[in-house]
Amino acid sequence: MVISLEEMATKGATKARAKDANIKASWAAAKDRCISNYAAMPFGSRRKANHAAAVRAASFRTDWDKWEKNWKAKMGE
Repeated sequence: MVISLEEMATKGATKARAKDANIKASWAAAKDRCISNYAAMPFGSRRKANHAAAVRAASFRTDWDKWEKNWKAKMGE
């Protein structure tokens, strides 16, 4: 039996919501790695400092309702 887009979107959003805390923790843990990897690039010190400051200031956020709405719209095209 084929399930509807609505059912697929609901299933995906439910799984994403269940993983939200883990996603947030992984994202926070990756910040230092992101900064280190960017620092290895051949950019100038000002660019690297700006990037590092932006990454440190960034906050994790998700909107699974928005994701579900947009996913249904895109998959329905």
